[in-house]
Formats: sequence, structure tokens, C-alpha cells
Amino acid sequence: MCGRFTLRDPRTAKFDRQPIGELFEAVPRYNIAPSQNVLAITSRAGEPEASFFQWGLVPAWSRDPKGFINARAETLLEKASFRESFQRRRCLIPADGFYEWKRSGKSKQPYYFQLRNEETFAFAGIWDEWQGDGRSILSCAIITTTPNELLASVHDRMPVILAPSSHRGWLNNKATAAELTALLSPFPGEQMKVHTVSDEVNHASIDHEHLIERCEPRPVAQPTLF
Repeated sequence: MCGRFTLRDPRTAKFDRQPIGELFEAVPRYNIAPSQNVLAITSRAGEPEASFFQWGLVPAWSRDPKGFINARAETLLEKASFRESFQRRRCLIPADGFYEWKRSGKSKQPYYFQLRNEETFAFAGIWDEWQGDGRSILSCAIITTTPNELLASVHDRMPVILAPSSHRGWLNNKATAAELTALLSPFPGEQMKVHTVSDEVNHASIDHEHLIERCEPRPVAQPTLF
């Protein structure tokens, strides 16, 4: 899954290698968490449009606004919660890194993944609009897939990272399900890097640049021998 990510400089967000324009409300983020607002790029009349969505997709037909932060690429057409959004409401979610946790016994070690060149990239996302209780919620989810060789030692899922050349294809409202599904493959591990980070990232209330700094991994507790 993908449960936390970063966007250190929103001004570097791009669509098909081109800047997406001024983002007056965007601020540097080092620990973006579920239920918070995230920047997303959608298509309006064939042109990219940036706006903010709640992270945690709430299907329009849902009785209450409980959201899904991730959607599995393999079952997008099978799950009622995601099927229509996958077919009609897709988005790009800019990021420049994300966190995953590796379980070791009863503890988890957080890792920070980014591109080797540390540039901003885009997750494949879907969105929907829920209305109820006199309010409207625009929300989104990040699509996940099987891990590449770099992620596999840490977690069994990874977010779908789309190459710039795939941005227009993902937002193309005339694309077929087969064409879209073909884009949802694991990003090449050789183009990424990773390092361990502090447990402080576990706390969504902490959003500071020191979270992405490299730190020594937590020692693995050894079993007691009798």
C-alpha cells in the first residue's frame, strides 16, 4: 500500500514534463497522510487542471464519507468502489517520495523511496465526488501494484508511478480499459533509491523536512535463548 508521501516543492509538479502553473495554496509537505488534502491533476476539456482532493476516495453512492486511500490495479474493474472512477475519473497525484514500512517481529522500520534524480513524479490516481449532509467532498485514491525489486524486500505492494510520457494517456477520456491497465506496471527499481528514516514519520502531526533524513535502521531484537 501507500500510506504516506512527500511533495517538498509543489512548484516542481509537472504534467508531461511541463510545469502545471502557479499553486498559491500549495506548501512543502514531508508527511502527507490519509484524510488530508493532496494536490491532484485532472483533465478539463483536454487540458491539465490542478486542484486539491481529500486523500481517501469516497464513492459517490456511499452512505457515509469513509474513504479508501489505495486501490489495487488488479481489481479496479471488479470493485464497485473503484470501477466507475477508473473508467471515467482518473488523476495524477504529484509526489517526490513516499514511505513504506518493513515489519520485523513486532516493530516496523520506515523507509523513504524516491527517484534516483530526486525529481517530482506522479502517482496514478482515481477520484470521485460525494455529496451528503449538506456538503460535497472531492476525494482520491492512489493505485497500487506489485513491487519492483527494490520495494520487494520491504513491502508486497507499491504505488503506481507513471512516466511523464504516460500522463496524457492516463487522463485521456477516450482510452480503453486495456490501454489504461497497460500503464499500471511497477516502476523500474533501478531508477529509484531508498534509505531508512526515523520513526517520527509514524506521527501524522509531524510534518518537517528532518523526516526524510537518512538514519540508522533500528536494531533487530534477538530472541532470548534459554
